[in-house]
Amino acid sequence: MDDQLPTSTQYSISLRVRLCNVPGVLGRLTTAIGAAGGNIFAIENFVSRGPNLERSIVVNCSGVEHQDEIVSIVSSLEDIELLDHYDRTMAMHEGGKIEVLPLAPVSDIDDLSMAYTPGVARVCLAIAEDERKADELTIRKNTVAIVSDGTAVLGLGDIGPKAAMPVMEGKALLFKEFGKVDAFPLCLDTTDPDEIIETVVRLAPTFGGINLEDIAAPGAFYIEEELKRRLDIPVFHDDQHGTAVVTLAGLQNALKVAGKNIEDVSVVISGVGAAGVAIGKILLGAGVGHVVGVDSRGVIYDGRENLNDSKQWFAENTNHHRISGSLSNAMVGADVFIGVSAPDILTVEDVASMASDPIVFAMANPDPEISPELITNKVAVMATGRSDYPNQINNVLAFPGIFRGALDARATDITENMKLAAAKAIALEVTADELSATHIIPSVFDPAVSLNVAKAVAEAAIADGVTR
Repeated sequence: MDDQLPTSTQYSISLRVRLCNVPGVLGRLTTAIGAAGGNIFAIENFVSRGPNLERSIVVNCSGVEHQDEIVSIVSSLEDIELLDHYDRTMAMHEGGKIEVLPLAPVSDIDDLSMAYTPGVARVCLAIAEDERKADELTIRKNTVAIVSDGTAVLGLGDIGPKAAMPVMEGKALLFKEFGKVDAFPLCLDTTDPDEIIETVVRLAPTFGGINLEDIAAPGAFYIEEELKRRLDIPVFHDDQHGTAVVTLAGLQNALKVAGKNIEDVSVVISGVGAAGVAIGKILLGAGVGHVVGVDSRGVIYDGRENLNDSKQWFAENTNHHRISGSLSNAMVGADVFIGVSAPDILTVEDVASMASDPIVFAMANPDPEISPELITNKVAVMATGRSDYPNQINNVLAFPGIFRGALDARATDITENMKLAAAKAIALEVTADELSATHIIPSVFDPAVSLNVAKAVAEAAIADGVTR
């Protein structure tokens, strides 16, 4: 086991052990686990049975091989019997993470006659006469489809629809937990954008909104654009717009910490895919003074060869100073770096070349564009996409509240103003007293976030006239 690798809850195991009830046995067990690099997270379920004790011990490990090593060591200890062990992450996913529960009782013949035949016919006919009633009398009122083809799963890439299911189930879990929105994963066995569009259009009568997830660019842009054109329900590509909303929220507060005005700053965006383009659009809409994008071939500018449609839009609407060259060229004098690209592409020298009190959002997952430890004392604010550093830019702050607000307003679209309203609501959850270099974004577990985002989004939908 490489003792340099950090332990993590994602590799935690639960060990059910029976100990001889004599002094020192538990101490030998915990010492052996610690010596092997295991981090004891919890000791649960104390049971004393005469000469024996039974306990469940949760141990954070650094990987699957490390898990096996801990299990082997515990199994070999004298006066200790390993009764059972399991991988807690795998166990959490067994059978999936969501289920369908009834909202109406069916306890007698009267309930049955209203929930199903013959009473249900009255509801069907009411909807047939006025289809708008489906928004109130069916699950459309509160149900979102999470649509993916599994071609761009965060940190994993093109793994296919079945392998993408755990991520989409997790998304559904977060929708319900943080937004009280019922969401269901639809992983499609096609990567053809037109087939995805046709499938979703045909499924749309069942849902009140569509959340596109982990679909590779540039197809994701086309799919979203066509679905927004063809459907009268909100369509939202979270990889683009959820990331953009939370990034803007964090940036608004980071600028307060750094003492800079949004209209005066220059921003370099590394990665001009789905998320990078959406971040560029929302920053321009929020009034950012100057934006430059950089992809794997260098700085984006109008006239650069072989740009796809989305990058061409980006080129035409950013980089008015026509900077060219590498990421290092773009970083000179910049106030803000926003990374949605690849690990370790930003250097300490690049950060040193920025304007005074720079802001760095290195959001590549699982490994950021630059390790925060390298520049902690060189920046005004540092943010990442990881939960083990301060200032995590996490989409869960945005999408549950955005859809909650859109559904509540019976919106037909999610407009730029609705996204800006969501970003402002998230930023305002950090009060002036709480705001600091290590606290620019609220906790994902703050229940007020989704409520206030939903309220702001619903009000913006009404103001924009996109409600049914």
